[in-house]
Amino acid sequence: MPTSKRLRVSEDDPLTRAIAPPSYETPTEREERIAAEQEAKRVSDAIDEELNRQRISEKKGPKAIKILLLGQSESGKSTTLKNFQLMNSPKAFRSERASWRAVIQLNVVQSIHAILDLMSRAHSSAHNPSTSMNHTPSKEYPPLNSEHLKLKMRLAPLLQVEAVLMKKLLPNGHAQLSNLANPAQSLPSQQEISVNSSAGWKNTFNRLMGRNSCDSADLIDWSDPDDPGVVLNACAEDMKRLWTDPIIRKLMEIEKMRPEEMAGFFLDALDRVTSPRYIPTDDDVLRARLKTLGVSEHRFTMKTGHMGSPMSHDWRVFDVGGQRSLRAAWVPYFDDMNAIIFLAPISCFDQVLQEDPSVNRLADSFLLWKSIVSNPLLKKTELILFLNKCDILRAKLASGIRLADYIVSYGSRPNDFESASQYLKKKFAGLLKEHTPDRLYYFHLTSVTDTKSTTYILENVQDVLVRDNLRRSALVT
Repeated sequence: MPTSKRLRVSEDDPLTRAIAPPSYETPTEREERIAAEQEAKRVSDAIDEELNRQRISEKKGPKAIKILLLGQSESGKSTTLKNFQLMNSPKAFRSERASWRAVIQLNVVQSIHAILDLMSRAHSSAHNPSTSMNHTPSKEYPPLNSEHLKLKMRLAPLLQVEAVLMKKLLPNGHAQLSNLANPAQSLPSQQEISVNSSAGWKNTFNRLMGRNSCDSADLIDWSDPDDPGVVLNACAEDMKRLWTDPIIRKLMEIEKMRPEEMAGFFLDALDRVTSPRYIPTDDDVLRARLKTLGVSEHRFTMKTGHMGSPMSHDWRVFDVGGQRSLRAAWVPYFDDMNAIIFLAPISCFDQVLQEDPSVNRLADSFLLWKSIVSNPLLKKTELILFLNKCDILRAKLASGIRLADYIVSYGSRPNDFESASQYLKKKFAGLLKEHTPDRLYYFHLTSVTDTKSTTYILENVQDVLVRDNLRRSALVT
């Protein structure tokens, strides 16, 4: 009786029904099914064997060097990772250029969309001052004329291009959209694309496009009328006219809108990136903006640097999301890390967090750095501080924007790059000394979109970490 009950339970189990052979299976179908199951088992066993071989190899060989990239959103983590990829393989982006071409096109369209949004808000404020939601009464906007409105209408097709690009770049279930614009505006709400770090969005896009590379012009169907580049090329002159228009520039100045300071800025290269046969360069890929979610691991077998070690080393670089809601995911990766590269975008002293407009971005970097240096799990981890976006900081200070207006403790110090960078270096060093007085750390002023200088810095970082790894393994003294 108990056996019969167990049999009924087994027959009623959904999993049992799902894996059971078909009721009306023919002998031929049965042979094919068994052969397929045997092949699947063979592949599974081969994968298990390879994973086991890798585990044994890792135990016998030198210990992998593990690096965690930390910092707030848009601090330069993904760009630093791209530089690591280029160091390891100069042709790293060859098979990804089709994907990055679409990302750059999206960056261009979204920059224009943001300016069109600003025009809509200014126009609405001028005609309905009582309904203005985001502007103080003291702000006076230069009037938009009929030519501006015509320009806006001619650029409207770019909004459809934006939707097409976002659809192509989003692997189902592996991305999110977030609104960037005021919901009261007359244009469709602008959205930012976010892809999961572990999702193969580049491979998905290339499959949709029916190609695996666009390193050569022969691999792109330049005659495709649905290619977004066709519309971008047709709108190129109007986009340049919009970007250089003095009234639009005045509007952006009033709203403190500076797209040139943001990742994914290509409005200074419209002739090139909207050309009919545009293919991204490595520098373009470094500058491209695509927000990532989650944590991803990237493995490299790094070449030796200036130290001259004859050994090659397995490197693992972990890239984590920097938004506040994603920072809880950092802690599990603190264990057994050789180094943390912490990126602080020091040009953002006059900006606030997108997720919390009440928090200054530079102040947030100070708090993040404090939490890292005071964490007991990281007391034996090498700390490397990148004060990033120095090129933007230099330009911003030279334009007359004063650091002291946002960081009161800066006082009456000169408003130049040398004074500001030294002050910020001492500020970060002071937080380290306060919480771990005898700890050594490495410090660099960086602009990670500058490939040449960043490669030199990363080579130095590489040598330091290789030597430290060898010392831990008792191979050098």
